[in-house]
Amino acid sequence: MDKILLSSGRDASLMVTNDGATILKNIGVDNPAAKVLVDMSRVQDDEVGDGTTSVTVLAAELLREAESLIAKKIHPQTIIAGWREATKAAREALLNSAVDHGSDEVKFREDLMNIAGTTLSSKLLTHHKDHFTKLAVEAVLRLKGSGNLEAIHVIKKLGGSLADSYLDEGFLLDKKIGVNQPKRIENAKILIANTGMDTDKIKIFGSRVRVDSTAKVAEIEHAEKEKMKEKVERILKHGINCFINRQLIYNYPEQLFGAAGVMAIEHADFAGVERLALVTGGEIASTFDHPELVKLGSCKLIEEVMIGEDKLIHFSGVALGEACTIVLRGATQQILDEAERSLHDALCVLAQTVKDSRTVYGGGCSEMLMAHAVTQLASRTPGKEAVAMESYAKALRMLPTIIADNAGYDSADLVAQLRAAHSEGNITAGLGNVSLITTPV
Repeated sequence: MDKILLSSGRDASLMVTNDGATILKNIGVDNPAAKVLVDMSRVQDDEVGDGTTSVTVLAAELLREAESLIAKKIHPQTIIAGWREATKAAREALLNSAVDHGSDEVKFREDLMNIAGTTLSSKLLTHHKDHFTKLAVEAVLRLKGSGNLEAIHVIKKLGGSLADSYLDEGFLLDKKIGVNQPKRIENAKILIANTGMDTDKIKIFGSRVRVDSTAKVAEIEHAEKEKMKEKVERILKHGINCFINRQLIYNYPEQLFGAAGVMAIEHADFAGVERLALVTGGEIASTFDHPELVKLGSCKLIEEVMIGEDKLIHFSGVALGEACTIVLRGATQQILDEAERSLHDALCVLAQTVKDSRTVYGGGCSEMLMAHAVTQLASRTPGKEAVAMESYAKALRMLPTIIADNAGYDSADLVAQLRAAHSEGNITAGLGNVSLITTPV
């Protein structure tokens, strides 16, 4: 279920989301333990992308179990020792149950589709799960194992429906081409810059220039134009046909670029410029005195395209061949923002899977598998550490319990069946969509 987050204050904003990390980041907490949980979910979101709620729930259950054990006069060091041994047993059971289809391209792609589908099942995109699963898998497979998500650009455009979203092979910059500039350039040589075209203007706050005639004003303006022209000439010496600046270019330099047949794009956002430099193979320059030291970007074609009612600049045939852009369409800004968060989770999980192709079953299967391994270890362990291990297994079993409760099923009955199945050696049993307990193949 989605939640509405309304921030207070002068810059009040509305956010609709069910992303655990986003919700935790936007709620104020004073309790130190709660702050640890928030930080934990943030790290999980940054490193893996998905599983933020599961991590937080598991940590909260462990804290609840620890409080109960301390109330029974069990020393914290005993609890820690028992939990460390339980963690080793759980990790070993998980590794032994993992399946690796990395060497089989067909099965590995099927794994990626299933993983992306699982991630999107609890998100806003669940109604278009098949469409976005395919988009995410194709985008990640284009990376050819690099896992560099910076090469995947996501653009949000109001209008249409989520089903109208698509994957574009190339790079899209959400900017317009300047007036009287060429609208299409082939075999582009691109100079990407972060420089002020008005560097030599007086910028002291409150400064004034006092003159005794309008001719002097004209002289000052002429001098400024000459300095701008000199800078434009230094830029043109790089042998480029496209100039993209992080800052404003202004009318006069834009006219000079247009007269020289150079496409000039101004005020490109910082993230867009950084990503553009990455995908075109260029570097961001700030000075232009030594053209031989500046690394230019390149692509086969730059052209202006229309998406909905907006004009964007499309770069195709970029140096970084795996670069692509996912264009999200939606009716409201809240839908687009949540779709971007959901897609980010799927992309991160897929990128991690490409790096390490081992997979385990979901639906509470892995948690019950680990809980069973920890319970067996506890039965062989003497002393109070065994009690701590049992509490660890109980915390793990809470995850399938919560899954069943959220689905509206009888969690007590289902978890009991699941526990019995794993005790009988059915290590692939879990909660499914079609039947309550499934045996994945």
